[in-house]
Amino acid sequence: MSYKARIREDAMRLNPMDDAMFQKMAEDVAFPQEILQVILSDKALQVLENVPQFSLKNMQGRSCILDVRCLLSDGRIVNIEVQKADDDDHQRRVRYNGSLVTTNITEPGDKFKDVPDVIIIFISKFDVFKSGKALYHVDRVIRETGELAYNGFSEIYINAEVNDNSDVAKLMEIFTKDEVYDDVKFPATSSRKRLFKHTEEGVSAMCEIIEKYKAEGMAQGMAMGRAEGRIEGRAEGRAEGRIEGLLKMAVSLWKKGRLTEQEAADEAGISLEEFKKAAAGATI
Repeated sequence: MSYKARIREDAMRLNPMDDAMFQKMAEDVAFPQEILQVILSDKALQVLENVPQFSLKNMQGRSCILDVRCLLSDGRIVNIEVQKADDDDHQRRVRYNGSLVTTNITEPGDKFKDVPDVIIIFISKFDVFKSGKALYHVDRVIRETGELAYNGFSEIYINAEVNDNSDVAKLMEIFTKDEVYDDVKFPATSSRKRLFKHTEEGVSAMCEIIEKYKAEGMAQGMAMGRAEGRIEGRAEGRAEGRIEGLLKMAVSLWKKGRLTEQEAADEAGISLEEFKKAAAGATI
């Protein structure tokens, strides 16, 4: 199979739970608006602005790229994240992203009472809390009284692992299953998914973004290798650094669902079995 044919095959296997397709689907405001109406149980909710792949810079620490940031008509800011791999402390991820979002929307001199409310919605393929619910709201509670103490920050966790027959669970089926659509309940989500899975325009757009991801992964891997090689100061060190850098990037892209195991192994230049062993013990 040619490289182009393999890219096209990969593109047609993607679903909204995959970063690449979610990013493209979120370019149309109707998609995030529809899923927020479902998740927040508000059919009248309006998204005034949505920015996929929104970059948040942290000059003193780790920056991040949000899957999509939305501004609602009532002034609330919503960050929607999708995650396939259960490979980290996701509650701390939500906490960190929420802090960066809040910092990003706050100007010097703003009074704290004027800081907009922020909602982080974490959509995962797995059940973060292992409690058999498709949707979880995490609230701040005063331990001594049991009362809620709302400070303008909300955490909502959605997962595709649990099917409780709710609207959220039905929406997650469209996110994860190849040929599942629901034009009555979720017309915007269904139409956007069809566009990128069943039209030449959509499939070509997905091929472009997959090739972009692959190119970025290779470039980052080579950069990591060069940096490590310079530290070693020897030709052998440079070669080993490049290989390790490519492997780390390949594992990272696989965990994010952007590459299959075989593709990641090919990108790292090792066998599938070697990749599996490396990925099992890798810290990315």
